[in-house]
Amino acid sequence: MATIEDFQKLNIRIGTVIHAEIFKEARKPAIKLEIDFGAEVGKKNSSAQITERYTPEQLIGRQVVAVVNFPPMRIAGYKSEVLVLGGVAGENDVILLAPDEVVENGTPIG
Repeated sequence: MATIEDFQKLNIRIGTVIHAEIFKEARKPAIKLEIDFGAEVGKKNSSAQITERYTPEQLIGRQVVAVVNFPPMRIAGYKSEVLVLGGVAGENDVILLAPDEVVENGTPIG
């Protein structure tokens, strides 16, 4: 079982997608995201396997929830710095988590 202390180690924030494009080099269909998490965290990149429900155009300007303190991962030469969170409805089918209302970029999740 995870403890509350385990959860508190995660830095989960809300940010706004400012750029999105198809990740052509990825083995599995994915989208490259640039997300603005505000002044404290800054702008971060992510590779997200969310192509079943989303196009890059639909994502720009959308707020998303992400873990911002995992170590960066290299995916087909691309540095993915944050893990965007979503519900997994089925294989390759992710529904992004987002706030009900627009909040300031960098707002922490607790």
